[in-house]
Amino acid sequence: MTTPALLPLSGRRIPPLNLGPPSFPHHRATLRLSEKFILLLILSAFITLCFGAFFFLPDSSKHKRFDLGLEDVLIPHVDAGKGAKNPGVFLIHGPDEHRHREEEERLRNKIRADHEKALEEAKEKLKKSREEIRAEIQTEKNKVVQEMKTKEKKPLPPVPIPNLIGTHGGDPGDNDLREKREKIKEMMKHAWDNYRTYGWGHNELRPIARKGHSTNIFGSSQMGATIVDALDTLYIMGLHDEFRDGQKWIENNLDFSVNSEVSVFEVNIRFIGGLLAAYYLSGEEIFKIKAVQLAEKLLPAFNTPTGIPWAMVNLKSGVGRNWGWASAGSSILAEFGTLHMEFVHLSYLTGDPVYYKKHTSVGGLGDSFYEYLLKAWLMSDKTDHEARKMYDDAIEAIEKHLIRKSRGGLTFIGEWKNGHLEKKMGHLACFAGGMFVLGADGSRMDKAGHYLELGAEIARTCHESYDRTALKLGPESFKFDGAVEAVAVRQAEKYYILRPEVIETYWYLWRFTHDPRYREWGWEAALAIEKYCRVSSGFSGVKDVYSSTPTHDDVQQSFFLAETLKYLYLLFSSDDLLPLDHWVFNTEAHPLPVLHLANTTLSRNPAVR
Repeated sequence: MTTPALLPLSGRRIPPLNLGPPSFPHHRATLRLSEKFILLLILSAFITLCFGAFFFLPDSSKHKRFDLGLEDVLIPHVDAGKGAKNPGVFLIHGPDEHRHREEEERLRNKIRADHEKALEEAKEKLKKSREEIRAEIQTEKNKVVQEMKTKEKKPLPPVPIPNLIGTHGGDPGDNDLREKREKIKEMMKHAWDNYRTYGWGHNELRPIARKGHSTNIFGSSQMGATIVDALDTLYIMGLHDEFRDGQKWIENNLDFSVNSEVSVFEVNIRFIGGLLAAYYLSGEEIFKIKAVQLAEKLLPAFNTPTGIPWAMVNLKSGVGRNWGWASAGSSILAEFGTLHMEFVHLSYLTGDPVYYKKHTSVGGLGDSFYEYLLKAWLMSDKTDHEARKMYDDAIEAIEKHLIRKSRGGLTFIGEWKNGHLEKKMGHLACFAGGMFVLGADGSRMDKAGHYLELGAEIARTCHESYDRTALKLGPESFKFDGAVEAVAVRQAEKYYILRPEVIETYWYLWRFTHDPRYREWGWEAALAIEKYCRVSSGFSGVKDVYSSTPTHDDVQQSFFLAETLKYLYLLFSSDDLLPLDHWVFNTEAHPLPVLHLANTTLSRNPAVR
């Protein structure tokens, strides 16, 4: 969920800082703050060195304490072979002290000469003009940047690409379905083109204000979240010109060496997942390189006493922390449990096992953990039996403790809070219908039919949450109390922010049952989004789905392009586009290939072994 944009308390827009060159060139204050600070550091360093030369260097008079009338001084003996102190001693004889004093004097003279040389260089620096100093500073900056780029371009080991099936195509073979699929593609182009015009490089778009938008999950930097998140959707839709525009931006502008604190979970599923999917689909090495670079920046988040990563990490310093709003500053299951898929692929592509080694409720704080247990089993070509066992254990507990049927016959997943089950289901939990269906094959005690039915019941409940609103779009959460069923009660829960989970479940159920109702329900949702969320410069969430004249929240979420539109497009495509026996979708809908470990070309990779 994206936090609403915050304005200053005064309601006024804060004016931008002027980062351009000074406009008054004849005053000493024309040196910018950064340049002043650098010069101050230089002078401070030289002054400190000078004082050090006179006050802190060894002086022969002070070292007469080593000659206390004794001919010998006892010094602990260090055994160089073992690197530890030995209780024995060695002797420094009095007659050798003259040689040591001469050595000290020679050293002092050398340091004094070095200091004088450095002071002369500093004086010469200070004689230079502002432009000359600025040019030298820029030259040094360029050297550092070039060194970093050289390091970043270090080639990764060659790795055999899995046999990829179904990366394009998907013609449904029916004119009506083709028209619907083309409409979804047009919606994607509308969202992308307006982001390209008004928010390029920003994380997200404010389509009504026509400017960029960001939230604290991405930190303070413009990381182009929408670009990375949308790449694979553009590719499978055949929007290759738009895909290449995104690729060029990533090549030239995507920089992870920024002083910015980001969500480990969100950056993993959106950026690493998006970059890996773009790499597998297109074969372009830049996406793999960028994914590995970012993963290196996330690894410090695992430097905790438990190994459970921090929720947030500073990409530059590596300092991490947990969310302040989480219970007692604790880690969130859905966040640290939703790294497995992407990190397994990172180990596969780099040959480095470090990524693989790094590893309630079913709502927003636990949902994707259970999903990833199942998907870890699927991605391993159904060989990760431990993950499958954990998934089976988890869904049995979920069904026992959280799943209930309302008086009106609607099956829902409640939320366990403060020792009791709250009869409320979140939009985020609607993904579970698809999860139950996806995991039906291979379930214990031949319960595949049971889980197919359970998934269908969850889908019907979530469809009812849409159908019982004025806009035919679902609220953020909905209650099952008394006469109120599948309806939001609190105003703060009536919004729709272009979420994908209900449409995701429709797609999975279509793939496994081919029941036409799921395409009908998906088309209803698509028409509602088109009618109520489309604005002249993109798509926006709405604040109240029960109002026939809704107010927009003015945010085009990156996951709308990554997930909502992708699932709609796949819903009206044939099953040979990204078939589920060859691809597994991460929780941001980025497809990653199943790693068929029996394939001998893959088993050459030491990380796979």
